[in-house]
Amino acid sequence: MTVPARLRATVPALLPATEADFPELLGPPGRRLLAQRGDDALLVQPLDDSFVPAGDRVRLPAPWPRRRGEWALAPDGTLAVFTGVHAVRAVEPSGVTRWEVRHGCWYGACREMHRSYEEYGDREDHRHPEGGSAAFSVDGKLVWAHVRGPLAVGELSPDVVDEWLVLDAGDGRVLARADAEAAAAGSFHLPHPCDPGQMGLSIGEGQDGAPLRWGRWDGRELSVAYLEGDLVLTGVSPSGGRLLTVTHQQDGLAVRDAGGAVVDGQEWDAGTAVPRHPAAEPENDEALPYWDYEGGFLDETTLIGSTVESDEEWGEGRHWIIGTADARTPVEVAYPVPVGSRPPTALGDGGWVTPSESGDALYVWELD
Repeated sequence: MTVPARLRATVPALLPATEADFPELLGPPGRRLLAQRGDDALLVQPLDDSFVPAGDRVRLPAPWPRRRGEWALAPDGTLAVFTGVHAVRAVEPSGVTRWEVRHGCWYGACREMHRSYEEYGDREDHRHPEGGSAAFSVDGKLVWAHVRGPLAVGELSPDVVDEWLVLDAGDGRVLARADAEAAAAGSFHLPHPCDPGQMGLSIGEGQDGAPLRWGRWDGRELSVAYLEGDLVLTGVSPSGGRLLTVTHQQDGLAVRDAGGAVVDGQEWDAGTAVPRHPAAEPENDEALPYWDYEGGFLDETTLIGSTVESDEEWGEGRHWIIGTADARTPVEVAYPVPVGSRPPTALGDGGWVTPSESGDALYVWELD
């Protein structure tokens, strides 16, 4: 059994695939942005609700190469935050640095407090550092940043490895900081879609684990929920009341409340909930499907997930729709055109996105 997908829009990339990362579609209806990180800048194109360009394209110069960090974009597209090896830097379209917060070096053996990228940019031992991430709150007034401690000024404790910061997006002031209680290889944030005072942080420690944190900032204090288990956060429901997670081992997909408890009956073991790929060897234990570390909420009660990584040895990767209010059985998505070999990204308004096979466009889908 399959469920057909209908193509809503094709959105051309802003840069050739050979010169940039995959494009990303950001923002809710009415505030859509197409963003793509090139070698020396982040390009941003406002879109209308039909995913057609609406307004001028914005170019935000990058302070260091794209292989040396991540980025976050303000909801109005007028400010970018770049996370690097030694600092978090906010950059305006003019190229002016609005603010910078320096922190410990993400190269594990380095204890220097670098003042600039040029200090280590050509050093062989800094070519493959770990890294953190950042995200804007839904109203654009806060930046949440996961950094390697300590900061250039002050320190939580000599034992703190990674810190989680709440920053004023306007001037970079550190409003709050907490021990992330992790030693990350990488991370990413997922904001609460309604409340600017809430944010999710999913941390990857390589083979060691996947800590998940949920933060709440009330304007005075930062409280952090350290969710139990090794979980990767893949989605937040449109209301913000539910989280979608995948276990570090990729065997379990689950809907949870903000405290981390699994919602009754909303947990799916990949080995039993999803059939093997049709081309997979029936008696081969390594042919069992497992969930990708991506997915999300199409709406408050409908999920999308995928088994692309485990399917690739046998053929085309599969995407799955799960209705949490009905039979709760994953149903494979049937596409009218090839959608490449990457997992889908949920938009929260009933739609989702996949890149084209060549990476030169994004396809926007909805259920037919």
